[in-house]
Parts: sequence; C-alpha cells; structure tokens
Amino acid sequence: MTTTASDGLGQRLRALRLGAGLSQEQLAEAAGISVRALADLERGRTRGPQRHTVQALSRALGLDPDGARSLEAAAAPGRNRARPATGPAAPNVLSLPRNVGDFTARDHALDAVAGAVDPVDPPVAVVAGAPGLGKTAFAVRAAHRLSPRFPDGQFHLDLRAMDPEPVRPGDALARLLTALGVTGRSLPQEPEDRAGLFRSLTATRRLLIVLDNAVDEDQIRPLLPATGTSLTIVTSRNSLSGLEAAHRVDLPLLRREEAVELLSRIVGPQRVAREAQAARDLADRCGRLPLALRIAGQRLAARPQETLTKLATLLACEERRLDLLEAGDLKVRAAFALSYRQLDEVSQRLLRRCALAAGPDVSLETAALLTGVPLREAGLRLEQLCSRGLLQADAEAERYRLHDLLRLFATEQLAVQDDGTSRSAALDRTARWMLARATAAALHFDAERRSAPAGDPDPATAPAGRERARAWLEAERHQWLAALHHAHTAGWHRQVLDAAEAMHWFSDLTQHWPQWLDVFRHSAHAARALGRRREEATQLNYLAWAHTFCAHDAPAALEAADRALAVARTCDDLLQTGWALGYGAGALRRLGRMGEAVARLRASADCHRDNPTAEGRLALLTTLNSLGEALCQLGRADEALEHHLNILELCRQGHPGLAPHMLTTYQALTLRYLGNTYTALGRWQDAEPSLRQALTAFEEADAPVWSGLVQLQLGRVLRHLDRPGEARTALTAALYNLTAHHHPLQAEAATELRTLDPTRH
Repeated sequence: MTTTASDGLGQRLRALRLGAGLSQEQLAEAAGISVRALADLERGRTRGPQRHTVQALSRALGLDPDGARSLEAAAAPGRNRARPATGPAAPNVLSLPRNVGDFTARDHALDAVAGAVDPVDPPVAVVAGAPGLGKTAFAVRAAHRLSPRFPDGQFHLDLRAMDPEPVRPGDALARLLTALGVTGRSLPQEPEDRAGLFRSLTATRRLLIVLDNAVDEDQIRPLLPATGTSLTIVTSRNSLSGLEAAHRVDLPLLRREEAVELLSRIVGPQRVAREAQAARDLADRCGRLPLALRIAGQRLAARPQETLTKLATLLACEERRLDLLEAGDLKVRAAFALSYRQLDEVSQRLLRRCALAAGPDVSLETAALLTGVPLREAGLRLEQLCSRGLLQADAEAERYRLHDLLRLFATEQLAVQDDGTSRSAALDRTARWMLARATAAALHFDAERRSAPAGDPDPATAPAGRERARAWLEAERHQWLAALHHAHTAGWHRQVLDAAEAMHWFSDLTQHWPQWLDVFRHSAHAARALGRRREEATQLNYLAWAHTFCAHDAPAALEAADRALAVARTCDDLLQTGWALGYGAGALRRLGRMGEAVARLRASADCHRDNPTAEGRLALLTTLNSLGEALCQLGRADEALEHHLNILELCRQGHPGLAPHMLTTYQALTLRYLGNTYTALGRWQDAEPSLRQALTAFEEADAPVWSGLVQLQLGRVLRHLDRPGEARTALTAALYNLTAHHHPLQAEAATELRTLDPTRH
C-alpha cells in the first residue's frame, strides 16, 4: 500500500502499519510505545508526536530513509501547532476579579498563603469552609497581593461546584490552556492529553492560579501543576481532605472587633463610631459571618439616613433575620440553600433536625435520635456535613455546632419539610431516651446506692462510674433539661419525678446551675399531679434548697420550705418535716431573722435525732452544722465551736448506712464551719489546718463553689497570719471560682484582694 505526503499523519501511519501486516499491538511493542498512544495517532487525536517517537515507528515499520523522511514530514505540522508554550497568552482571559478595597482582617491567613510559596515545588493552598466565610474574596486578595511574584500570569477560574453540572476537568483545562495561548487545533481533544500539555507548559512558568469554588479532589487534581514554581489557590465549601500535599488555610469567623471594622470600612468609620454599641450588636446578629456583615453594611451604605440601631433592632427578630440579610444578589439564605440542595434526603433531614437540639451544640446520640437513624450512620453523615462546611466539629468531644444563621436556615427548612407529627415524634423519642439516660447517670451519685444503676436505654454505651456519668450529665445538660421540660409539658409525671429524685445528690456538686429551680419546680408539680404527698414534700424541700444555693433568693426559699413543711406534716413525714424546718431556718438567717432561724434549727434537730436511718443521720449532721453557724453569727462562737467539734466526731465515727464518700463530704463541710468558727474567735493558727483539710476534700470531689468559699476564708486567715503571698494565691483562686459560678460572695473576694493589694483594680 502506498501513501502520499498529502495524507494526514493518522491515515499515513495506519496505511503503513497495515501494509507491513502488523496489528496495533505488534507495532506498539516494536516501537516501544503504548497501544493507546498508537491508536490516538491513527485516529488523529494526537497530531504532533515527538521526533524520537516518529523515528521509533519508522524503524519498527522498516521504512527506508525516504519513507522515514515522509513520515516525519507528516508529523511536523502537528508538532509545530502544539508549541503554544512559546507563544503569547490570550489577552484578558481568566484575569483576576476586582480586589475589594474594604477587605478586612485575615492577615494571618494571608501570611500563611505567602509562606506556602516554594522555590522548588509547585505549592497548593486550600481555602475550605462554610458558605459565607469569604473564601473567594480572600483568595482574590491573596492573588493580588502575591501577583508581583508570578510574572508569567495570574488566572482565576470558577469551577462552579454549586451548579447542577460543575465544570468538568477537561473543560477547565481547555480554558486554562487557552489562557496560556493554546488555541484551535493545537488544543488536545482528550482530557488526559490536555492535562499533560498543561503540566508541560506550567513547568517552566511562574503562574498564580485561583481555582475557585471547587467541588472535589477529582475535579482539582488534573488542574494542578506537577513541577515548577506556580502557586495554586483552591477554594471550596468541601474540605478536600483527600488532596495530597496541600497547605490548609483556616478562615474562622471574624472576631467581634474585626466584624465592626468591616462595617466601618463599608459604611464609614464616623457613622459606626456614632453608634458603637449598635455596630457591636450588628456584628453579633450577623454571627460575625463576612457575607452577612457585607450585606448588612451594603444595605446601610445604600440607605445613608438609616441608623445602625434600627437595623440591629430589626435583626433581633430571628424569624425575620434571613429575610433582612439580602442586598441585591447577595443573600445569606441563598448561599446556604446552594449547599443544602447538594445533600441527599437523609443528610438534609439530619441538618434540619440538628436545629431541634437544645443548647449550642449537638451530640452524636442526640442527632441520631432526632433524625431516626442508627448511631453509626449518624456519625458518618455528621462528619460529611462537617466536610461540607455545614457543621463545625468540636475540637475534643464528639459534638457538632451549627452557626447561628445556619441554625435559622435549618429551622426554616424544618417548618417547610417536616410536618408536626414527625417533629413531635422526633422530640418524644429523643426526650424519652435522654431522660432515661440522665436518670441512670445521676443515680451514680446516690449516697445509698451500692450497685451500678439500671434503666439506661443503651447499656452498651452507658457512662460507667461517677466520673464518666458526671462528664455526660454536664456535656448533655441542655439536652436532658430540655427532655425534662418536654416531659413536664407532655404530662409524663412519673418520669419527671424519677429523674429529679435521681438528680438531687448530683445537684449538690453543681449547685451553681440555675436550672435546678426548673428541675425541682417540675418535680414538685409532678408529685402533686400524681397525688404523692410525701414525694411532693421532698421535691418542695429540694426546691427550697435550689432557691437558697442556686438563686440566692431567701424569700422564695422560705416560701418553698413553708409549703414543704405543710405538706410533710399532713402525711406525718418526720424526715421531710425536719428538712423543711432546716431550709426555712436557712432562709430566715439570710433575711436577718436569727432568733426564728435558731428556733427552727433546734426543732429540725429534734425531728432528726430519733431517726436511726442513714438519711436521718445525714439530716442531723446538716442541721447541727447550720445551728453552729447560726450561733456563730449571733456572737456565740464558743457554743458554736462545741457544736462543730461534736459533729466532726460523729463524722469520724461513721454510720453503717452511709457511703464513705458522703461522710467525707460532710466532714469537709464541718471542717469548713469549724475553720470559720476559729476565725470568729480570732484563733487564726487553728483555723488554717481545718480550712486546708476542707479545701483538699472539696477539690478532690470537684466541687468548685465549696472550694471557692473555703479559699475566701483561707485567704482572710493567711492575711491575718501575715502571709500575703499565700493569701493572694488563695483569694485569687476564690475570686475565679466564685465568679465562674456566679456566687454573690465573689464581691467579697474582690474586696479582700484589694485590701491585700490597694493598687489592684
């Protein structure tokens, strides 16, 4: 078979192969090239093979010198057209977008991108995160700042991850190659060939390429230079965690002062300065999300007569907030909706139902219960939502957080897509499970329990031991309290009562929680609804305790104690009668009615003395300690001292029905009262060891409020002992603990520190 010079390379090569009686496989093997490469040459997909490839084919075909020159002549035109690297880039193709002049903050992240530039390898910086964080604006800012370091070109390509059909890698490569000067027939047809040509062209150039709005790793990998010193900045709502050897650039929410600065740059610093508090409120109500802040700022800029206070007030209404966060084509709701539509139905439901969770974050268990999916599936989907920037994972615990504005969006979708029946079923299911686990976890602290508590809804995952039980109760506090409220509203009286009764020992360790008022208010109502008079008296006593130690509300405590006393007497409950008298005495003492308080305490002690049970012994110890404290306040410190020494001896003797840890706690309380009494007597040397022993016990029990109270008194003692350094340490710790737990004596701790150091403010 003969061929002419006018035949195309592919036709000529195929004719020569067939004339030689060779298959594609045979010729490819003889020439040392791949079958695919040979097939692409014959079909015309590859038009300009390298000279050494043509020479290898000529030898394999057995061509004479004239035949070899003829084949080379057929290949040369295609090779010449495929040399775009030496040609000029097309003007204004893929140029960087405008650099926004009011861009604010992000200096650390900008420095991180600049630091990623490598003189040897082509760096890739990935900027991933939630919608609205300003990823594109950041990437463009970084590109403009670094452009002098990349003289061969700066390109921006939107990969349209949120479109129904994102840009395909081959099409993206075509646009990049066009920007590099490859046009017409020089542009390879196959994506693999385009990728190879792109890698070849970028190997010898210093380019800065912004690949904006990427969908996944498969879309990005073919677009990355393999060698050379070009910088690629990739932005995506997805984490792209599978992308190898990439520099990760974190864009957190703006700090409050940065958010206010952004508003200042958009609407003008004088306008913001005139309404500084309103600007801070706007920053908070926009969730410090750059997109929301820009929308708010541009709305104000377009309405120069509108005050910041007006907009901040309007945004205070959560139901209208997303409606108001729109400015032209910028819309927070639309930004969230783009990501939401990319999820499958179950993940959409999971995101919506996370908005039903109580508190600032949601646990794996709560998310699974609300969504109605197995725990393992919920875990996988929660992590996927984190990867998509729709949830934020806690740094230490398996907990997840919705941004405030995204929570509002999820709530809107919940109202539209979930009917009342399905929402109620989800809340019921979650409340029953949470309340059952909370009850079982709280029973770990029951002073009379000798075995592991039963009743957990999932024993395999139940927290084992007091330490883990406490950690769970604290981490899930908002959720199990919401479950208790739900149960109260639903009329699940027995469950409410059982949960509160289990909680009362645990509440002693966390008396700084104001929620105990609601817990015991609901439980008293539940007992009354069930007609359980003894239990009602008990829960009313717990409520009096909560008013005293959690809310520091003496009048409310006295009212609850009097109600408990009346109910206890109707059912001849001597134990609860004694407790009610004691709680009433505590309220009277705080109201300054000391005579009445002492009388009630003596009556309370009489109720408990003849009670041989473990509960009766604990009640008696509590009452006698309170009586000693009241006597000390009345100036009868010697009599109080005798009381506390007797109580300390009772604690040391023990009681068959009392758990050792409870006796340790009561002994610590007695040592605290004893130290206070020594202080009242001016016996500073005797006070110190008692207070130090008490402090050690409270710290070991992880009772920060009691620790703070002891530290306050110990600081006073050390000051009188002329040991100012130790006094300052104790008082500083006291101030920290009491302030952290909103105790009213935090003011006294601050005053003591100022007394010790007059220069302290």
